[in-house]
Amino acid sequence: MSDVRDIVVSELAPAGVLRAAINLGNPVLAQGTAAAPSGVTVDIAGELGARLGVAVELLCFNAARESFEAMRQDRAGVCFLAIEPARAAEVAFTAPYLIIEGVFVVPSESRITSPADVDQAGVRVGVNEGSAYDLFLSRTLQRASLVRGPDGLGLFRGQGLDSGAGIRQVISGFAASNPGFRVIDEAFMQIRQAVGTLRTRRPETTRFLAAAVEDLKASGFIADALQRSGQDRDLVAPAEPPR
Repeated sequence: MSDVRDIVVSELAPAGVLRAAINLGNPVLAQGTAAAPSGVTVDIAGELGARLGVAVELLCFNAARESFEAMRQDRAGVCFLAIEPARAAEVAFTAPYLIIEGVFVVPSESRITSPADVDQAGVRVGVNEGSAYDLFLSRTLQRASLVRGPDGLGLFRGQGLDSGAGIRQVISGFAASNPGFRVIDEAFMQIRQAVGTLRTRRPETTRFLAAAVEDLKASGFIADALQRSGQDRDLVAPAEPPR
């Protein structure tokens, strides 16, 4: 077991420090500031460091695409990103530790009432560039077009777009605080949030991360971390069968 631990530490924390990329742009995953982050991903990073017997350094970013770049450039040992084919070529993912939903928001007077209605010619959708839902919609929309930027909801409102996309918690908060908009309740995607590391890591490292995630789900660690950060503990992903 010590030999496996030594392999994992040599890959994820070669200087005795596990660097974890934290996405502050997703309020379900992380809250606070770069100086004082908190949330389920912060707690998972701390637990991984404890299991390896190493210190943890949190590299905080404001968007998923920035976390992905830190991982791709090997500036972080682990990341917390949604599983997406566009990322999987370079990142090895565990099974998801939680699942959140992607939904649309539209102006109150819009004729759009379902996700299928969004995919029509001439419909423009604001998205956060490089987000899981940007990647998903880029693959699946046939007729609608995406308008990308650092703040997809800001583009949606500021440019008078037909729709905005995002995670349910953010979209619901936006609609609640901005009269004149409504949420399309039916989700257009399931966003499977997982722990990731470089695909070039050795099997011992990816197995360690996979086993840790399953243990943290089964023990209630993930649910408790979600609850402490004001999130719904029922977002925890189902257990994955042993491989």
